[in-house]
Amino acid sequence: MSRAQRASHPRRDRQSRPAPDDAARTEPPTQRRAPGLPDAPVAPGIPAQDPPPGPGPRPSRRDRRRDRRTARRDRRRARSRLRRLLPTWRQTLVGLVGSVPLGAAAFAALYVLVPVPDPNAHAVAQSNVYYYADGTTELGRTGSVNREDVGIAQIPLDVQHAVVSAEDRTFYRNKGVDLKGMVRAAWNSATGKGIQGGSTITQQYVKNYYLTQDQTFTRKARELFISLKVDRQETKDEILAGYLNTSYFGRNAYGVQTAAKAYFGVDSAHLTLAQGAYLATLLQAPSAYDVKAAGPANREKAVARWNYVLDGMVTLGFLDESTREATAFPDVLDPEPTKGLTGQAGYLVDIADDYLVQNGVLAAGDLKAGGWRITTTFDKARQDAFVGAVKQELTTELDPKARPGTDTDVRVAGASVEPSTGRIVAAYGGPDYAVQPYNDALRQDNQVGSTFKPIDLAAGLEGDRTTQDGKPITTQTPYDGTSGRAVVGGPTPYAPPNEDNENHGTITLREAMVHSVNAVYAQEGVDAGLDNVRRTAIRLGLPDSLQGMDPANTSMTLGTATPSALDLAGVYAALAAHGQAIRPWAVSRLEKPGSDEVPALPAHDARTAVGRTSADAVTDVLRDAVGPQGTGSAVQALARPAAGKTGTTDDNRSAWFAGYTPELATAVGLFRENTKTHAKESLAGTAGYERVNGGTFPARIWTSYMGAALAGTPVQQFDLQPGPGNTQPPASPTPAPKPKPKPKPVKPKAVLPKPRATVARPAAAPAAPAGPPVPFQPEAPRPGLPGLPDPGLPGGVTPVGRP
Repeated sequence: MSRAQRASHPRRDRQSRPAPDDAARTEPPTQRRAPGLPDAPVAPGIPAQDPPPGPGPRPSRRDRRRDRRTARRDRRRARSRLRRLLPTWRQTLVGLVGSVPLGAAAFAALYVLVPVPDPNAHAVAQSNVYYYADGTTELGRTGSVNREDVGIAQIPLDVQHAVVSAEDRTFYRNKGVDLKGMVRAAWNSATGKGIQGGSTITQQYVKNYYLTQDQTFTRKARELFISLKVDRQETKDEILAGYLNTSYFGRNAYGVQTAAKAYFGVDSAHLTLAQGAYLATLLQAPSAYDVKAAGPANREKAVARWNYVLDGMVTLGFLDESTREATAFPDVLDPEPTKGLTGQAGYLVDIADDYLVQNGVLAAGDLKAGGWRITTTFDKARQDAFVGAVKQELTTELDPKARPGTDTDVRVAGASVEPSTGRIVAAYGGPDYAVQPYNDALRQDNQVGSTFKPIDLAAGLEGDRTTQDGKPITTQTPYDGTSGRAVVGGPTPYAPPNEDNENHGTITLREAMVHSVNAVYAQEGVDAGLDNVRRTAIRLGLPDSLQGMDPANTSMTLGTATPSALDLAGVYAALAAHGQAIRPWAVSRLEKPGSDEVPALPAHDARTAVGRTSADAVTDVLRDAVGPQGTGSAVQALARPAAGKTGTTDDNRSAWFAGYTPELATAVGLFRENTKTHAKESLAGTAGYERVNGGTFPARIWTSYMGAALAGTPVQQFDLQPGPGNTQPPASPTPAPKPKPKPKPVKPKAVLPKPRATVARPAAAPAAPAGPPVPFQPEAPRPGLPGLPDPGLPGGVTPVGRP
């Protein structure tokens, strides 16, 4: 029963008559009396009638408003409870009208308050890509994210249009967001037509570059406002380039450049229309649409998506019908492992990085940040030859299972440098960077032994140095070769023995180099001046910070220094270049796509380390050292003019061979190291040999590598101009090349006595007259004298008697 009905019911009226104070609120306006008039009689059960019109006073405006509110409240109370919960049309209209300015104010506030953040770490992380010397063959890449950014100019227009067709056909018209597309995507997802993304390319770029992939309302709201700002702050080309550089294309490829390499083996600038459309296809489902890895169903979907992209390009006016019809699905490469740092790549990258940082080209942090394209000096064919030589001459002879105590943990260090340019063309840092990440080619903790003697000789030939009895030092100067002879004039007592304690009597510096007589060169180094020897070593290329180059120790003359294989190769390269030293370098080109601020690389100017006559005199002597009677006779198998020196150190803890031809200088070191303690271990017993000298495995590896590295190149002769008293060998017919000798296992206590062999040279002969260079021809082998083992230091470079 309604309130009006209850009011007109007599009994109800009598029982529920409102209080006098409530009369004004409960009675209809027409039943209220005017102020000051008596109540009109109302018959029981008869509704009250409006008073007749008359000149009575009108209700005030306040009363009328109150009456209207009361009437509305009464009507609302008369409705059901559910109906009363719903707003009236007036409330709805007021809410809508009020929400417009409030919403606009909130939107404006959020637009101002939400900043464009800095790029996230993943978005800016890039790979450093390293190339061999040809500039196109990839050597390896570093970085946790396989990405290489490129500018919009390196992305063909067809590729740009294909991406727009695939991902956002309103890209060139929208303001960063597409509200209609967002609503359509939400409706299609809600109605079961598949989950669809309504994000524009700008929004996807913002998500990739500035935000994260989190599916939260907060992230989506920030994405909306940042996209609006980015669209105003950046051009469409900048946004599209940023999107293509941060998008994932599958196969661990981030960005269009690495995707182009992964799927088609080309740079992004060389992508075709068909290839670009396929990469655009991959953006929706990279793994599913990889036609080389997907099943038949997904392959069909990929082709359908590819056609959708091309059709869209026609619709948008980017492509004409005839070109569309003539476009065929592209050939896609099979997946390959990402170029990392396995094998030799890690060692070569280490050398390149070390060169850039040590020369101040890049700070370590800038290099680690990525994005660099680095063309190295390494020649792939020569690098492969170095690896092959180690395997052929050493690895195949090791048997760790049969000889675990001697054939394990054997390591090789090597480097090869062009004397004329200083380019590092190859290096050997270990068997596999993934297994042994320490680069043996750069380590500076192995003494080099007798390979230091050419530095002693060069120092003595420079500056009119004399012996203890006042004789000028030349290659023909005689010295006392008695084993264990005490050095005269040294800062510390020193009496080094010769190998097997053999006495050589009076012997020239040339002959002493051939047979590596320790007693002679310990004294010659002191005669040349230990400070002068140190300066000469540094000028030739050894770092001044090396251990074992202290002129306060007489033993420095016999190779206590610990240069790396690369350092030593640089020294011998300077001797090959007639005393002109060029610091070995590993990077020929440095680029950073999208950046105009690329630091310049250092110049590679030669400096005079020693005079030409001195350097050429040393070369002349080192040619004899690799002759038939020399400790490096294994090099005879190269059948090219060569010069070099062997070295063996204390307790056979390392063995070396360093040498050169006119066009290439190479150093090879061999040592053993305990993998747990990193202590050096003796090479004795390695591969079954009682003693491993520089003339065995190091010389064999050197010869095998140099033969392959120089194969097919013209044979060059040394052009030598030694000074007075430093004679050149006379010309003689070239003997037929000997087969490459291999060291034979030496039975314990069966080392043959080594008769002294002399090299016939007229003492103190005048220099050869000027004229065409005379090619060096190795001497014929002497009967009964096989290639002699390297004396080195039987007790090493720290023999008995060294303090």
